[in-house]
Amino acid sequence: MSFAKAEQLLELASMVAGHRVGITLDDIIERFSCSYRTAQRMIGALEGSFPDVLSYTDQEGRKRWRLEGGHFRDLMNLTSDELAAVDLAVDQFKQAGMDFEAKELRRLKDKILALVPRQTKVRIETDHEALLEARGFIARPGPRPKADEDILNAITKAIKCCCMLEIIYSSHRDLTPKARKIAVYGLLYGSRHYLVGKQIDSDSDHLRTYRIDNILSAKITDEPYSIPESFDLHEFANRSFGVYQNDTEYGDVIWKFDSQAAKNAKSYLFHPDQSIEETADGSVIVKFKASGLLEMCWHLYSWGDHVEVIEPEQLRKMVHDHRRADFPAMP
Repeated sequence: MSFAKAEQLLELASMVAGHRVGITLDDIIERFSCSYRTAQRMIGALEGSFPDVLSYTDQEGRKRWRLEGGHFRDLMNLTSDELAAVDLAVDQFKQAGMDFEAKELRRLKDKILALVPRQTKVRIETDHEALLEARGFIARPGPRPKADEDILNAITKAIKCCCMLEIIYSSHRDLTPKARKIAVYGLLYGSRHYLVGKQIDSDSDHLRTYRIDNILSAKITDEPYSIPESFDLHEFANRSFGVYQNDTEYGDVIWKFDSQAAKNAKSYLFHPDQSIEETADGSVIVKFKASGLLEMCWHLYSWGDHVEVIEPEQLRKMVHDHRRADFPAMP
């Protein structure tokens, strides 16, 4: 077996051992960007190398593999690159105003290091310091939202225990703070941080987004709630361009970037479900479905007069008088 294949086998073993319910062939294909036949050969090599590998068929009829026992633990190895990646992620969370997540990730790092043998730890930390010094930390300059850590802690605990959250909220439409009882469905992080939830003490049954920096206080109740199995936070998030949701704005979005901006536009992911079409004149057309026209305006402004809004008409009118030709650079 080549060194590269041995590394790949250990990575696969680590992946299998890290999933309580096991993994499928589709998981292997996604992780290693390989074919179905290659995934089958990889799982065969895993079964031949680790006697603790067990397979079973789940409730959906898919075959899964699990790795039990302690044989693999002795082969685990922490590298300075992995340690540096954790520290960089902690710094990114802090720069984004996500202090709670930064603290939790730092605690996870400490637990991992506690399991590493002392000699290995000394070698890793020496390499790690040199690596961080060479790389530097990732900075995120510019404005970013501030969030109260106590409020974020209350939201996180409400999600974990599925208990209603009582908040005092001041919206931009109504500056008078009001009490709301919320069933929390998740969090959206972007240029602003939002709580996704359903207001129980309201006539509306729709999910709403609440700006976390507009939440003045948050308290967990002892009233339980359940999130429908059909709800998918990623699908919900994909209905917006940024993080703001507005059902009345949701629909087809079509932008045309001229030949000068085409290269930049093709390197951008404007939306997870976008499609890009190249035209004969060198321009590109980007299509997707989303809401959040104001956030689209903020982004489109940075492209100057190199982008034309084809749809929706409302967005076209919003940006038409603000297209400029004097920006020295594009996003």
